[in-house]
Formats: sequence, C-alpha cells, structure tokens
Amino acid sequence: MATAHNSANKGDIAKTVIMSGDPLRVKAIAEKYLNNAKLVNEIRNIYAYTGTYKGKEVTIMAHGMGIPSMGIYSYELYKFYDVDKIIRLGSCGTYVDNINLLDIILVQNSYTESNFSYTFNNEKVNLVAGSEKLNKKIEEISKKERINIVKGNVCSTDCFDWYMTDLNKFLERLPKDLNIIAAEMESFALFYTAKVLNKEAACLLTVVDSHYKKQELSAEERQNSIDQMTILALESII
Repeated sequence: MATAHNSANKGDIAKTVIMSGDPLRVKAIAEKYLNNAKLVNEIRNIYAYTGTYKGKEVTIMAHGMGIPSMGIYSYELYKFYDVDKIIRLGSCGTYVDNINLLDIILVQNSYTESNFSYTFNNEKVNLVAGSEKLNKKIEEISKKERINIVKGNVCSTDCFDWYMTDLNKFLERLPKDLNIIAAEMESFALFYTAKVLNKEAACLLTVVDSHYKKQELSAEERQNSIDQMTILALESII
C-alpha cells in the first residue's frame, strides 16, 4: 500500500524503523550495518532501506528536515505501514555549559512553540515525552556498550536557531522549569504523532554545535558522528 510520499508496499517496511534526516546518511547506515538491505522507497529521495541487523528486521529511513516533514513520514509509517517503533537519530545544538560537542543526548521530553498538535489534533500541546520503555532499553544498551549518554529535555523549533534574529529572546521564552539543554527540529512531531496513534518513539541526538561555547562541527564531522547513536539504536531493538 503506497502513499503519496512512500512507494513501499505494505510488508516492505519493518515494524521497527530507525530514522534520520539526511537521505545520504540513511544510505550509509544501511550499507554499513544491515544485511541484505533493499531500497524500498526513493520518492523525493527520501530513501528507505529494509534489511536485517543480527537477524532482526529493521527499516532505516530518512525524514527530511522540520516538524512538518517528520509529521508526514512518521504518521504514514505508524498508520499505513503498521510500524510499532521509531527511533530518530539526529543532531542538535546545546545551550548549556556542561554539554560538549559529540555528546549524545537521549531525549526525555520535547517542548515546542509550534502549533503542530493544534493543527493535527485540535489540542494545544507543547510538551510531549518519548517512550519510557524504549528509553529504558537504550539506557541499558548504553551501559552495556559503554557509550555515555545525557538524558534531558530539548526544544523542537520551527526555525533553525542560528538564523533567529534574536536568539536571546527565544531562550528567555523557554520554560525555566523544563531545564531545556538543546534544540533540534523534529522530535516533537515524532513523539506527538506516536502518542496520538498509541505507538512508541525515541530520539537520540549528537551535539554538533554549542551556542554557549561558540563551537560547531564541520559538515564532514557531523556526518561521521552518527556511529555511536546508530549502535545504540540498533542494539536496543534486538
């Protein structure tokens, strides 16, 4: 059963999907980690590959950039392809002094100023949690693999924060009680869609820039930073 955005047939997509924004990153992950990887979607170059990892069927798929794009792809995967779990692998920028470049964040809650929930489901929700069950499993794997992670809350923005005309005003608006440690652009749509459809979702983020320390990774360093997150995601679904 294809959609306007996905040419895969029902059954071509695994019950568990690992997603990342960049289609070329998805291709690289599939080629490096999956056995018998098969390209099942390439509409709009949003690649999806299904194969096996240590005998477990899994799909690696792109989701593009931003809340609307993630909202479309996660909804269709959950609703039309009977996907049970989605784990997003992404990048983020941090605002606090105790987090460094290349640190990995396991998102507990995603906050947004977006009207996504209101437009999608006629309710005004600005904070949504990831799956406790999935997060617990990822934590277990991080200890087993000796991969350090930081648990925390993030903000999912509609605008790339480096391009905001006044970042300080944005930061002042963030609820202080949430202790938001970083920003990215997709986790809220993923978590909220999962909540509405009674599915599971998790999000792992590599820190690629720091507003606090005025540091950022190069494009090549960003591309190469995903290996540890990929291991955490893949091992957690076995």
